[in-house]
Amino acid sequence: MKYLVMVQSTQADYEAMRGRPSQHSPVWSEKDLQAMFSFMEGINNDLAESGELVDAQGLVEPAKTRFVSVDAEGRPVISDGPYGETKELLAGYWVLDCASLERVTEIAARVARCPVPEGTPDYPVVIRPIQDGAGDLC
Repeated sequence: MKYLVMVQSTQADYEAMRGRPSQHSPVWSEKDLQAMFSFMEGINNDLAESGELVDAQGLVEPAKTRFVSVDAEGRPVISDGPYGETKELLAGYWVLDCASLERVTEIAARVARCPVPEGTPDYPVVIRPIQDGAGDLC
């Protein structure tokens, strides 16, 4: 079965990675960033080797998000991305093809152990099964 495994972040977290800390997100050093990238690369390499990796992507900061909806007349309403006070949004994801929910949970637990600076907010790693046909709706 395929699963979407998601990690979350906020605009303040991206700013902290650029050296601009906030009350909720401590500054990341170059060493911190390299540790995180190395950790994630190790996970991706292991998942590629096991054949479970379908796709993995990190996403740009929430400030570059665009929201598109429609008004009462059906016209598009477009607004640019959330600001610093916005709650966490998707920061990156993996699409995995795993034999079981238990296996993907093991992987998510490994992702959750990614090294971060002390005081960095702790976000859960989210697992969502990917629908495989209309029969999965019920």
